[in-house]
Amino acid sequence: MLMRTTTLLAASTLAFVGAHAESHTVHFVNKCGYGTPLLKAAGRTLSTGADYRSSGPLVAAIAFLQTGHCGDNGEGCTLLETTLQNPTRPGGGSSSDVSLIPPHKFSVASGFGYYGGCDGAGADCKDANCPTAFRKPDDTHVQVACQSNDVNLAITFCE
Repeated sequence: MLMRTTTLLAASTLAFVGAHAESHTVHFVNKCGYGTPLLKAAGRTLSTGADYRSSGPLVAAIAFLQTGHCGDNGEGCTLLETTLQNPTRPGGGSSSDVSLIPPHKFSVASGFGYYGGCDGAGADCKDANCPTAFRKPDDTHVQVACQSNDVNLAITFCE
C-alpha cells in the first residue's frame, strides 16, 4: 500500500509540475501588406509569422519583418530583441527592446507589447528618429522589462 501511495503521489506531483511549466507565446501582427515576420534564436528560424510558443524560456531571440532587404539576422532593418523568462530573482525576468544599432536601421514601423502579464508595457518605433530604440549598446534605458511569469509578447509591424 505504501508503494502504491508513493507512486500515486509522484504521478500527481509530475502532473502538477507539468501543468504549470513555464511557457511564452510570441504573436505577430503584420499590417504592412508585405514582408514575412521572422522570429529567430541561436541562428534558427522559429517562426515565419505564425504564433510561436516556447516550452521554457525564450532567450536572446530576434524578430524583424523580412522585406527582401534584410540580412539573415535583420541587418539593414528594424530589429526587435527579446528574452522571455520567468523571474528567478528580482530583475531576472523578461526584457524586450527595439534596436537600430548598426548594421540595423529603420525599415518599417515596429513595436511590441507584453500580454498575459505586464499588459500595456512595450515600445513603438514609428520612424527613424524614434526615442524608444537602442542606437548604441549602452542605451539600456530603452529596454522594457517584465517580471511576470509566463508573459507573452505581441509584435506589430506597420501600425
